[in-house]
Amino acid sequence: MATIRLIGVPLDLGQSRRGVDMGPSALRIANLAPRLADLGHVIEHRGNLEIPDRDSLPAHGALDLLPPIAEVCGRLAVETAQAVRDGALPFVLGGDHSIAAGSVAGVAIALAERGEKVGLIWMDAHGDLNTPESSLSGNVHGMPLAHLLGHGDPRLAAIAKPGPAVRPENVAIVGARDLDPAERENAKQWGVRVFTMRDIDERGMRAVMADAIAIANNGTAGMHVSLDADFVDPSDAPGVGTPVRGGATYREAHLAMEMIHDAKTMVGLDIVEVNPVLDSHNMTAELAVAVARSAFGLRIL
Repeated sequence: MATIRLIGVPLDLGQSRRGVDMGPSALRIANLAPRLADLGHVIEHRGNLEIPDRDSLPAHGALDLLPPIAEVCGRLAVETAQAVRDGALPFVLGGDHSIAAGSVAGVAIALAERGEKVGLIWMDAHGDLNTPESSLSGNVHGMPLAHLLGHGDPRLAAIAKPGPAVRPENVAIVGARDLDPAERENAKQWGVRVFTMRDIDERGMRAVMADAIAIANNGTAGMHVSLDADFVDPSDAPGVGTPVRGGATYREAHLAMEMIHDAKTMVGLDIVEVNPVLDSHNMTAELAVAVARSAFGLRIL
């Protein structure tokens, strides 16, 4: 059994659609903590990080919000690094996906202190491989993986020291189905393995996840899993800011997380982009809690 440290990050600065700042509350309303405790885990509550009020920030464009996002990510990295040092598994509740630039960086910092590195499984309809220069929208939630790989704005790319937070040979994107042209090129140039929904259609989730887990664990101390709720098809996860049809099914999502648990190497977890404003009866948060339970050992038999 694990000690799970819950860290809420109600950040909505990384995207244009409002409401994702209520994601941590939606997950808690779906009884995340007691449902994980029912599996025998010890739950530690860190509450929510303090987030700047978006309406009070002097922002004229999306990229104007990068500095406060970087500041939040820096504080989040301190939290996740300390969790790892304390022997706990940081479970970060988003908030938009830009927070992963901090959560993963913090895990990388703590492991680097031991001479170890972290692998990363990025479960997302999108690649999040844009930089401020390549992004068509300027929305920072489309950039965290690029920054974790050491590209883009140094305020986000250099949170992990030594950097980069992750190496491309230890990163696997799973479930991608909506990549910008620049992201396709960046993935090729940087050597990031992208498993698209076509790969899942043709090979099955089991084979794809086996490969992703092998990539993330190759020469690392374990894997951080960063799950965007839009990884799952909008029919099961409608409460997301950037839904894309043709995503993972309910059972495919559970299988992926069950395999992550079976690997017994998960060192950190994010669940992000749950937006109650766009949801139906907290359906997406309920799904997120259910798949989290699979990642932490819920079994059918």
